[in-house]
Amino acid sequence: MNETLRIVVVAPDLAVADPDDDHAVLQAERSRALRIGLLENNFNLIATLPADVFLSDRLAQLQPDLIIVDAESEARDALEHVVMATRDERRPIVMFTNDEDTSHVKDAVAAGVSAYIVAGLATQRIRPILDVAMARFQHEQALRAELADAKSELKDRKVIDRAKGLLMQRQGLTEKAAYEKLRKTAMDKGLRLAEVAQRMLDAAELLG
Repeated sequence: MNETLRIVVVAPDLAVADPDDDHAVLQAERSRALRIGLLENNFNLIATLPADVFLSDRLAQLQPDLIIVDAESEARDALEHVVMATRDERRPIVMFTNDEDTSHVKDAVAAGVSAYIVAGLATQRIRPILDVAMARFQHEQALRAELADAKSELKDRKVIDRAKGLLMQRQGLTEKAAYEKLRKTAMDKGLRLAEVAQRMLDAAELLG
């Protein structure tokens, strides 16, 4: 993994209002250990942010390469904020939590979490966890791109077929001649074949 990765940690404030609140103290210590572990592994921790309504704007400004959600009892709420903040620009998300309620792990993964880690904040585990999360995210992005390309190609093919059919019907051309006419027009105008086909269909619809 490239140590220059820009990482943002989404976590509650380390300040503990009540020093007698053992739960809050333990959570703060765990959160501090995570950040120290990132620095000890030479990762570029650019910010620690709260999971609030301003998170989306802050992430847009910082443009991190990876987001770590560090949460416990409020894990679901924190995750919802992060997912909402990254829905228009997907990024790998790694979630560290001591919350043993794993009932929402499936929803978290479906929402885009690349790794969901319950406990296990040992420093030596951080790098392999982030390595796997990045690899999984990149693999999923590649699959999404392939699917989008396939859908686009299928859509283009349907448009071209409709345009060929229109030329065959109105100008009495063979399928091959209709295709060649579309292709020549596309080359002459410096456009994609599907663009020429769509323009022709739009014009035909307009003129009736």
